[in-house]
Amino acid sequence: MLRVGLGKIAPDRALVRSAIDRLHVDDLAAVVCAHSHYDHALDAPVWALETGAELVGSPSTANIGRGLGVPEPQLRVAGDGDTLTYGSFELTFLDSVHSPGDRYPGTVDEPLVPPARARAWKTGTAYSVLISHPRGRLLLHASANCRPGALRGRHADVIYLGIGSLGKQTPQFLHTYWDEVVLATGAQRVILVHWDDFFTGLDQPLRPMPYLLDRLDVTMSRLLPLARRDGVDVVLPVAWQPSEPLVGLG
Repeated sequence: MLRVGLGKIAPDRALVRSAIDRLHVDDLAAVVCAHSHYDHALDAPVWALETGAELVGSPSTANIGRGLGVPEPQLRVAGDGDTLTYGSFELTFLDSVHSPGDRYPGTVDEPLVPPARARAWKTGTAYSVLISHPRGRLLLHASANCRPGALRGRHADVIYLGIGSLGKQTPQFLHTYWDEVVLATGAQRVILVHWDDFFTGLDQPLRPMPYLLDRLDVTMSRLLPLARRDGVDVVLPVAWQPSEPLVGLG
């Protein structure tokens, strides 16, 4: 946390390579950044370099890729409403909004060459990504905020729902967020993401952010009653374990 707050940061290519090997990744089409903060986009260009995948996101994400030498043919910029196809997957990018208290707003307007201060990884565009597949539809909604009405008329079976900072928001904010994202899309299952302490390495079990930064217990005390009300299954992921997000849904 001190290094991120006071020093300069850069991706650790050997550590990324070890994660790729641990996950047995041998065929990767795309690495998608929901926005361009360091906790989303720091390592993403390394994944593209190591696997040959496209790096997909905003112009800011593309400049982060350029700073690490990702070739131009592997950089893909997505605009609001664009649909990109990878095999049986169709990804539709919808402009969204970062959670309240965005510390690094703005755009990355030139290639970002690390090491650099964490604030250099500015937000860029925040996306909500609707993923369509013959087996079902998933929504990747990484930031705990939304544009009112943006997802009405869009259907998802499962949502990867960002809940970071919700413990610091009002009950009404969380209620509105749930209704605008989960209820609006008719999701049957929610997989909670962006709640864990990303200052801790993934060689350790996932743990919540420190109380100073968020309150997972508060978030869950408010979110679970809404899930029960609407009959939505809530899941906390386990690091490194494969999952079948659509299994068991009607």
